Amino acid sequence: MKHTFTGHAQFTGGYEAAGQLTTSNMDTKISIPRAMGGPEIGTNPDELLLGAATTCFIITLSVMFKRNELSLEDLTVQSKAIVDVTNGVFTYEAIHYDVAIKTKEQQDKHALMTRFVHKSEENCMITRALSGNVTVSIDKITINTVDS
Repeated sequence: MKHTFTGHAQFTGGYEAAGQLTTSNMDTKISIPRAMGGPEIGTNPDELLLGAATTCFIITLSVMFKRNELSLEDLTVQSKAIVDVTNGVFTYEAIHYDVAIKTKEQQDKHALMTRFVHKSEENCMITRALSGNVTVSIDKITINTVDS
């Protein structure tokens, strides 16, 4: 089964300009980030790619826990993207994740949960799309058991 997603973008001008991006569930202003010489109005492709990768990863992980009947009280992911600009060439180099899990599962399930964190990063369709171009890594996993 194939799914189709559509978007519409409008942009006028150069580095100092802004535009609009609209999809079925998003409507946002877009521009070039200030750090790259733009006005930083709304979001930008770098943030959108980071957001796509992060949401894909966190949803994949949440579903994996649910399918395996593992308690998930809270799941947060801090993400960071590294973009290199050398000789005017922009290269999206890496995405780094710090994962924090709150669960009712006891210590004996933490290794399995850690395995699922890595498996979710590998199986996320955005990570797979980036494979060979952008390094995606999990820098830190914190699992805390909370009282029932």
